[in-house]
Amino acid sequence: MTSQQQDDGKASAEAALDPVSRMSEVLFGLLMVLTFTGSFSVASSGESSVRELLVASLGCNLAWGLVDGCMLLLNRLAERGHAWRQWQRLRKAPPGSMQAAEVLAEAMPVLLGKVLKAEEVQNLHQRLLALQLPRTRLLLGWADLRAALAVFLLVFLSTLPVVLPFVLLADPWQALRASNAIALGMLLLIGLGYGRFAGARRPWLTALVFTALGVALVGATIALGG
Repeated sequence: MTSQQQDDGKASAEAALDPVSRMSEVLFGLLMVLTFTGSFSVASSGESSVRELLVASLGCNLAWGLVDGCMLLLNRLAERGHAWRQWQRLRKAPPGSMQAAEVLAEAMPVLLGKVLKAEEVQNLHQRLLALQLPRTRLLLGWADLRAALAVFLLVFLSTLPVVLPFVLLADPWQALRASNAIALGMLLLIGLGYGRFAGARRPWLTALVFTALGVALVGATIALGG
């Protein structure tokens, strides 16, 4: 593997684990397990009920983590195929043509496309044509598999803090209260992270709204039989 390919693999792995991706994966796992703990009845609970709750929560997030990891791999293949198709269109487009400008505008961030001049776009087109992109780059590599594993672990491990009280505490009522407190705390932290990343003026307010929305989504999921 060349140094360029190694750099591409590292950049690809980092892209899958950007702040929003990490928070989103933890949120999905958290909401999933909350649909189980939220419907848990203390009145009818027993040792078998708690065991069923743990098995169902962990099993569901295990399956969800596998799905998310596989989807990441499929999305990467689709993105690389799309990038390859765009490069092929650039190869056929005459430098400085409207067709080339449209392809480049589709691939570039909106703000970057607005500030680039026509000669800069043409120069960028010529530099891209000088690249040699082997077809093998459409294949999945170890960096992709590591990223998929990271996604799986994020989803699965986000289950553990919420279900851990049912393992450590003998009283189901205390375990449920502790589990709910941990879940609310995690929702607050994720909401705070989203607010800071988005540049909100009051990240703590974003965290409160985010938490309320998460609780509402869990309630709706439980009510709909999810």
